[in-house]
Amino acid sequence: MTPTRSSSPPSLLGVFGHPDDESLLAGGVLAQHAAAGAATAVVTATWAPDSHRADELADALAILGAGKPRMLGLADARVPESAPGRPRLCDAPLDEVVEGIVEHIRAVRPQVVITHDAYGQLTGHSDHVRTHQATVIAFHAAGLEHRYPQAGTPWQPAALYAATHPHAGVGKLGALLTAVGKKVLSVPDEHVTATVDVTAWSEQKMAAILAHRSEAARQRSLPGILTRLSAPARESIIATEFYTRLDAAPGPVGQRQLTV
Repeated sequence: MTPTRSSSPPSLLGVFGHPDDESLLAGGVLAQHAAAGAATAVVTATWAPDSHRADELADALAILGAGKPRMLGLADARVPESAPGRPRLCDAPLDEVVEGIVEHIRAVRPQVVITHDAYGQLTGHSDHVRTHQATVIAFHAAGLEHRYPQAGTPWQPAALYAATHPHAGVGKLGALLTAVGKKVLSVPDEHVTATVDVTAWSEQKMAAILAHRSEAARQRSLPGILTRLSAPARESIIATEFYTRLDAAPGPVGQRQLTV
């Protein structure tokens, strides 16, 4: 499908591994689209709907204008107690995870789906990788009437994007992550098909990040790292978002919006 430009932004559904990923990776674009009147929503793969992280997610989504939490309720790979009685996302059958995402795609009926890149973002978290894998399959399956018929009426989104970081876009964030012992897995610059300046929404995006209070209080988490920075240093990191379109041939580097 060939991307086309439109005067109004498309509706969005973000599918991410953990509460806070939506704000860190796509908070600017979610806020941008919501401000323009587009419908936006977020699916979160891990943590139970009655957990403290779910409450924080609800606050963050309210700030971004992205509706109420939609949670698959699986356990975080590193925090099994995040969803008592449920398997970890990385242990759950892939087909079951895909079906859960398909159900939300068909319910929301977005034009664009956003998820993690194939690395699982800069740090390569296994939950991010699993979410990427399941979302890519779900994107295509959602439009097929004989796949997951119990998950609702088929709906085929027009575009699938991965939130990512090009080599040239890592900047100061790379040093901050390596300083706390984390990986930095960026992609070649030419893989980026949309570079979005979200400066106008960076204050809103940061407020959503800070709404994840338990993460902001941690020393090694990205919300915690950002919390300890000066406002200018923080904005230099969060004011640009990068995306790779996965369902079509790469487009021009520097595109300023997500298209369908």
